[in-house]
Amino acid sequence: MPDPFAALVHYLIDPGRDASSDALDVGRWLTTQDDADGEPAPGDGPATLTAAFLVALAGPEHPLRRQAMAVLHAPPADAPTDLIAVFRHGLEAIPREIEEWRANDPAFARVLTEAAEVAADQGTAQLAATEAIWSVLYPEAVGLSGSIDDAVAGLRRRRMVQVDQPNPRPIADAGREILFTSNVLLGLPLDAAAVARADRDPGIADAVARARLAPQRYWFDHPIPIGVDPAANELLHGLQGLDAAVRAELAVGDGGPGARPRATRLTCLLSVSVTHAELRGIARHYVELALAEGDTLEHVDVLVVSETDARQLLSEVLVPAASRLAAATGRPPITPADLDVLGVDGEYGRHYSFLKAIAAIWHVLIDPGVRGTFKIDLDQVFPQAELVAQTGQTAFQHFETPLWGAMGRDADGRPIELGMIAGGLVNAGDIERGLFTPDVPIPGGPRRASDHVFFSPLPQAISTRAEMMERYDGASPDGVATAIERIHVTGGTNGILVDALRRHRPFTPSFIGRAEDQAYALSVQGQAGSRLAYVHAAGLIMRHDKDQYAGAAIEAAQVGKLVGDDVRILTFSAYAGAIAGQRSAAGVTVAALKSRMDPFTGGFISRLPLTVVLLRFALRILEAYGTGQRDLGHSYATIGSRRLTETLWSAGEEETFDARIAGERAQWATLYDTLDALEAALGADDAEALELQRRARELVDGWRVRPTPIR
Repeated sequence: MPDPFAALVHYLIDPGRDASSDALDVGRWLTTQDDADGEPAPGDGPATLTAAFLVALAGPEHPLRRQAMAVLHAPPADAPTDLIAVFRHGLEAIPREIEEWRANDPAFARVLTEAAEVAADQGTAQLAATEAIWSVLYPEAVGLSGSIDDAVAGLRRRRMVQVDQPNPRPIADAGREILFTSNVLLGLPLDAAAVARADRDPGIADAVARARLAPQRYWFDHPIPIGVDPAANELLHGLQGLDAAVRAELAVGDGGPGARPRATRLTCLLSVSVTHAELRGIARHYVELALAEGDTLEHVDVLVVSETDARQLLSEVLVPAASRLAAATGRPPITPADLDVLGVDGEYGRHYSFLKAIAAIWHVLIDPGVRGTFKIDLDQVFPQAELVAQTGQTAFQHFETPLWGAMGRDADGRPIELGMIAGGLVNAGDIERGLFTPDVPIPGGPRRASDHVFFSPLPQAISTRAEMMERYDGASPDGVATAIERIHVTGGTNGILVDALRRHRPFTPSFIGRAEDQAYALSVQGQAGSRLAYVHAAGLIMRHDKDQYAGAAIEAAQVGKLVGDDVRILTFSAYAGAIAGQRSAAGVTVAALKSRMDPFTGGFISRLPLTVVLLRFALRILEAYGTGQRDLGHSYATIGSRRLTETLWSAGEEETFDARIAGERAQWATLYDTLDALEAALGADDAEALELQRRARELVDGWRVRPTPIR
């Protein structure tokens, strides 16, 4: 067999095989090229070009090879320029990527050959073909379909932690000791009613009008549409849910005779990120207007931080403090550019790191009583009645576990520090079935062609059951001597202790656009000493109401989410390679990282990232067109090719990519060194440090939507 990879592609686009549906018919888009009466319909150029790309990958013996090469030589006029460039690059780079693995890894070469033989056999059943192709392109999923229960049990064993030393001083009053955070993601209005509401304020109307004419800079799963009706605004929903959670905590009581009264108010700090740069100037103002339309919050002090606010804290407090430290150690003065990682506008990774780091800043400059931070998503609420009834504890009591901050040994016997914490989710529509109802179903039904290339829903469902749904109700793990380490976490429902944050200094690179929570843990792999990790908080479950409050936004963001997964494979694969290179002296390898994080998170660290991404990208374009979703197919091809071009350029330049990560790590080190020095100076009643603290508190007071004195 001259080209085993071509045999796999041929199987995927063969309409006579079970692997493809009728929707994926490359001939539909190519045979018209020879027709005397014309071309495909206007707007179908991306589909025609994509079909040609797939046929070219299927090898010289494909019956439509001649038509495909003609299209690639003279692409349709309505095919996006970036799509043309991406596919031309792929036709050169994919064979090179595969050949490098074949030449350097005999085991891979054997697996590829065997998979091609299975795909070429006309008698092969779909499941066998699926597993064969996965063995080459997505080995993390191989075998998971056989026995879900066995896969869950096996993964749970790999996540087991022996607890050697529980935290001797666990969180005792979550409302007082935890800084709660969330991120407000703002996007353009989705309908005429939202536009009309936005137009009530001239400044917001002007910003929205300018943003409509500008390209979108950042892509989020379901940004809040500016002007959305208050009843459908997840910002109000999330904060009112948090307020209700505190009210329920107070109703439980103070914990017995002699116990300190629990805090009756808590602080929730909101960062504000925008999809378009033109919205940055009105972001804070819009959030304040939206909050004014909601019910009064009795127990939550809300603070709002825009990029402008973060820049001001940086330039007026942190840079002067860092420059002072630099002068004391003989280093050049620090400028805002030297701490540019601290901000909230940009990809998910940027605001995620900010919402963790702010707890350390808060502890040193605002309130040393804050010992941890916990991030929620605003489409999630604590279902207090169900929590008490089914777990015996309120939401905040779940934070007061000695597992958070415990020391122990992981499944490989290596030291681990459980300084981070992660809870779980239950969908609003499933909560009647119980809190411990997985929010990710086991996928069923026939596989689409693109699912043969990459199929994260299967390992995601396994991981959800193995990690998030563990109850600590058996002999092991029991939640005392043994616990579960979490690799699979969600962007909300997780936190970190300030002490662990300042010692380990984790961060998510600012270019990470998805799974920022999982990338956060990657940053500390290979450090000396105990490995920082998330501990599973059994029963700390939030109700996910996204379908109720963000349905329209989710639909509008569909393309962004599709492309986000493609970009995630490229960035995570490059990021793992960079970490392995920078920590090679500590024995860190990409294979070791993957082994720890498989099957779900590690699945995005691919040995064939370019091949997987471009092949799946092409298949999904044709699947959209073939099922009549021409607008989706066209948008995915247009936006996806542009973003993939940007990512291929940034992640493909290995030296530049590695230098960027090292540079961001150095900036975070500067920040935490500065906080350590500030804390020492404040302890010595240093006048300059005290003045910086006074200015920081003044700025923070300005962030408050309903200002109250700092407690």
